[in-house]
Amino acid sequence: MSAILEGKPDKRLAVVTGRAYPQLAQETAEYLGTHLLETTAYDFANGEMYVRFTEPVRGADVFVIQSHTDPINKWLMEQLIMVDALKRASARSITVVAPFMGYSRQDKKHQGREPITARLMFDLFRTAGADRIMTVDLHASQEQGFFNGPVDHLTAMPVLLDYVRSSMPMENATVVSPDAGRIKVSEQWAAKLGGLPLAFIHKTRDITRPNHAVAHGIIGEVEGRDCIVVDDMIDTAGTICEAVRTLRDAGAKSVTLVATHGLLSGPAIDRLKNCGAREIVLMDTVPVPQSKRLPNMTVLSVAPLLAAGIRSVFESGSVTTLLNGLPDDMRPRNIYA
Repeated sequence: MSAILEGKPDKRLAVVTGRAYPQLAQETAEYLGTHLLETTAYDFANGEMYVRFTEPVRGADVFVIQSHTDPINKWLMEQLIMVDALKRASARSITVVAPFMGYSRQDKKHQGREPITARLMFDLFRTAGADRIMTVDLHASQEQGFFNGPVDHLTAMPVLLDYVRSSMPMENATVVSPDAGRIKVSEQWAAKLGGLPLAFIHKTRDITRPNHAVAHGIIGEVEGRDCIVVDDMIDTAGTICEAVRTLRDAGAKSVTLVATHGLLSGPAIDRLKNCGAREIVLMDTVPVPQSKRLPNMTVLSVAPLLAAGIRSVFESGSVTTLLNGLPDDMRPRNIYA
């Protein structure tokens, strides 16, 4: 079912989703006060996918929500097919909403004869018919330039900051960047938490081995401090758990891990279970099933952020204002996903 937001009688909002993570799309639609457009989607025997929208979308501003979770290639392809179907059904505008953008780590060439797959993903969505991209905490913010059109780069920082402030004392805290590439984001965290001290872990990454890095030391004072390690994602958790051990060996009083995307692939849960972190705080940009939730893990809902971003775009408002926090009517109803 499509809906008309207050004050915009000449525009029609439609929210649709694929099969990757419908619960997140449903929650986002509830914050918007609307319903998901009914969609028929299924697989043929050979693995090909079929998508059809059972209601008209002609003249509608359509937001296509799909989390690029496992199996990532299947759900990317399904979202591309959905965009193509909407384009051929004469939607007025099509916005791809990808809470986690697949392949975003492949944003540059490290060696000869490598692809820049992140650019390819944006090109595919543009070719399929997308007018706009909305995503949360890209691996590298400059990837916004890969799409020939508007990119709404939302950040989970305000939601995560609110939770961290409420869950631990700040007077003995230090923000830690897990590597040199995350220093700018960590500086923003330190400033927004009242000018906390900043440290970073010096590590090197073997570009020939996926998910592998080695920590060499810490720049900054962490002894006796409550350390807050901020990263964009936790995948196999090898490097982030090594960061925890490095900090604990340097005398840190406690270590809290904060990340937007909890991919939690392969051995991640076993590693996190035994790494010694005080708490692990994630957003649910991809599903985090109960089987992967640890006693010291908190999963926050990204639906209010997505809903606020969608409403801002639909009503021609400013998405930038969300950097300062969510509107009052989009505040999380329950901090746990």
